[in-house]
Order: sequence, then structure tokens, then C-alpha cells
Amino acid sequence: MDFFKFLKLLSIFCLINLSLIGCKKIDWSEDAVFSGKERARKNVEEGRGFKFGGDDDEGKFGFASSNELWRASIETLNFITLTSVDYAGGIIITDWYSENNNSEAIKITIRFLSHEIRSDGLEVLLHKRICDTNNNCVINKIDNTLSFEIKDTILKKAAVMKKNNEDKKGKKRKKDKGKLQKMKKKKG
Repeated sequence: MDFFKFLKLLSIFCLINLSLIGCKKIDWSEDAVFSGKERARKNVEEGRGFKFGGDDDEGKFGFASSNELWRASIETLNFITLTSVDYAGGIIITDWYSENNNSEAIKITIRFLSHEIRSDGLEVLLHKRICDTNNNCVINKIDNTLSFEIKDTILKKAAVMKKNNEDKKGKKRKKDKGKLQKMKKKKG
């Protein structure tokens, strides 16, 4: 019986050691951040993130400010006040917008379904509010060409932004490669 007790303790000890091998050393000098918003802000500043699916975009936020689809959406809606903007949740909601008619207004909601620039990567929803003279309002979801036009504008802007970013990266790589070659010539 004692042999089985010893074997049981030894196996538990080995399992604990094996599980601790992959742990990194804890930096006790840093203050613990308990607020979720502060932790999220700190992660964004440090470039940490989460991963969608099995692609190699590890460490990148899917809806961070560097995402072209997100930036194009914000730029497209710059004429209207934004009520809720949550890139971690992938949603933008505008305030009620009316040009001249105070009895009618629209609200735009953009849901990001993917961080890729694709037509099925975002959903644009429109809601229309109609109020009578007693300020009794009715809100309905509307399906018309305006939601398609907004979505199309966002996708086009995002594609242009992505191309410009890739061009900048390509120029920087060429420039860095040229500097590296100059340094090799000086040494050689």
C-alpha cells in the first residue's frame, strides 16, 4: 500500500513540474491592473491582441485603429455623431441623424463580422424614426440602397487604404534593403 501511495505522490509531483515548465517568470515589479478597460488600453498600447481563426495574424487586434476596414468606416461616418464605438466588439452606432426634418431621423449601425476587406465582412443596418406632433415615435428597420451605398463606400475606402499601406511598406523595405547594402559595402 505504501508503494502505491508513493507512486501516486510521485506522479502528482511530476505532473505539476511538467505543467510549470511552460510558465514564464512573473514580473512582480509591475502593478496589477484590475480594470478591464485599463487592461484593454494597455494591451492596445503594447500591441497585444487576440487571434481570429487559424490565420497567422497572431498579436493583432481584429478591429484596432490600424485596421483599414475600421478606419474607412469611421471616415465614412465622419458627418454624423457616433453614439457607441467598440472596436473590440466590432460595432459602430451613430446618433439619430436628420438634415432638416425633425420628425424623421435615421440611425446607422455597422457590425464588423470579419477584419478582412470583404463584402460579407461587415453589415450596415439602418433604422428610421418617425415622430408625430405629440412626439410619439415609431422606429423601423429599413432596407434600401443607402445601406448598400454606405457599405460600398466603406469597402472602397478600405481597399484604397490597404493598397496605400502595402505600397508604403514596400517602399520602406526597399529603402531598408538599400541601407543594408550600403552598410555592407562600407564594411567590405
